[in-house]
Amino acid sequence: MAKRVSKKIKASSKSTSARTKKTAPRTAAARAALPARKAASKGKAPSRNVAKGARSASGPKAPARKAAGRSASPGSASHVPEGIRTVTPNLVFRDASPAIAFYKEAFGAVELRRMMSPDGKNIWHAEIRIGDSVIFVNDESPMSTLRAPSPQHAPTASIQLYVPDCDAVVGRAMNHGAIVTMPPADMFWGDRMGMLTDPFGQVWAVATKVKPLSDEEMRRAGEAFVKQMAAQATQAQQQPAQVPPATPTQPRAEA
Repeated sequence: MAKRVSKKIKASSKSTSARTKKTAPRTAAARAALPARKAASKGKAPSRNVAKGARSASGPKAPARKAAGRSASPGSASHVPEGIRTVTPNLVFRDASPAIAFYKEAFGAVELRRMMSPDGKNIWHAEIRIGDSVIFVNDESPMSTLRAPSPQHAPTASIQLYVPDCDAVVGRAMNHGAIVTMPPADMFWGDRMGMLTDPFGQVWAVATKVKPLSDEEMRRAGEAFVKQMAAQATQAQQQPAQVPPATPTQPRAEA
């Protein structure tokens, strides 16, 4: 009798456990995946919304793993030649060869390459590096509208050259034939700068950063500079004009 009661209790507990499993509330992931399983059992592909719901219910997506290695710098982009910056000046000369020699002596330029015309008389293309920057150089060509600086064709741009000691570089350039149009002086924006025209008509602003300034500091310094220049102009206008002394006349000789 006891054995029969024991068997009935075990059977009852199994039945209760089975019913509990059937009626137990499903998790969010199980509920979201149920339509996809039903569709798969009928041979149908789950809809996009069903698949999306199953993915979102499975939990937050793990962050994408970054690719190994450093990202490419702007100068190493595939569309830019190696060693060249995005913007590169191109200087045109009537004879670029002595200009290259001058830039070597005055600015410490390094010649990187030189491509001559088929007859060997003209420089079609040359490249020099000054500091960390490359400059293209070439002779005038009938195939181009660009012309070298001349009394009839003044340059419309200047090249800003930053160096450790602008006074020394301006002096060296002058010793090699450059004309100094503005001696080095301290500027209100924090540079010490001088201007020169090289023997081939190209204009250079040679500078050294001596005092880093914020935009606000530069603005205030610029306003003070304008006031100073206006005061000097007013003072110059108020000064009486200098009249040169009269030259004594020689008495006319009697006929």
